Amino acid sequence: MSQLFEVHPDNPQPRLLKQAAQILHSGGVAAVPTDSSYALACHIDDKAAAERLRRIRQVDDRHHLTLLCRDLSELATYARVDNRQYRLLKLGTPGPFTFILEATKEVPRRLSHPSRRTIGLRVPAHRVLQLLLEELGQPLIATTLIPAGETEPLNEAHEIRERYQKQLQAVVDAGACPMQPTTVIDLSSEEPVLVRQGRGDPAALGL
Repeated sequence: MSQLFEVHPDNPQPRLLKQAAQILHSGGVAAVPTDSSYALACHIDDKAAAERLRRIRQVDDRHHLTLLCRDLSELATYARVDNRQYRLLKLGTPGPFTFILEATKEVPRRLSHPSRRTIGLRVPAHRVLQLLLEELGQPLIATTLIPAGETEPLNEAHEIRERYQKQLQAVVDAGACPMQPTTVIDLSSEEPVLVRQGRGDPAALGL
């Protein structure tokens, strides 16, 4: 049975975030709110949890998982970033952008794209998630919580818990999310490439 943590969206209770972080630390997969939609998330260093996350979402190793980072300095630990890329990242973080970048050795090979050695990274602008990441002290591996065979992400924590109570160890309920996917920008080649238009406005990055 998954544990439901009902937290205040602006002033989440530290005790509840600590409990949720402990579940993630011990290998749990959780549903967490973001500034785009609810996401499935697990600890970066837990191979078994990452495999369970892929099974729940029913995606293979070619599906880009995203690292949710606290800030730009943490992001730079997991991706190779030059000055040009850094300027764009600074404009788009925190916010509803996912950036595809060349992964560093800090990223386990099983998490990066099998043929390209790239990883999706983002710094979410969601207070509850930011505080959870702070409590955890490390990034989370995440993917949008879209049920297999469906096209829209789930947005109601009680429904998420009901549908996945045997597969998830925790659901962090901070109310509804915007229900728009992130804008995905590929920065792994010479020129930035808009992969998906979502909630983030590419014009904010000068694209």
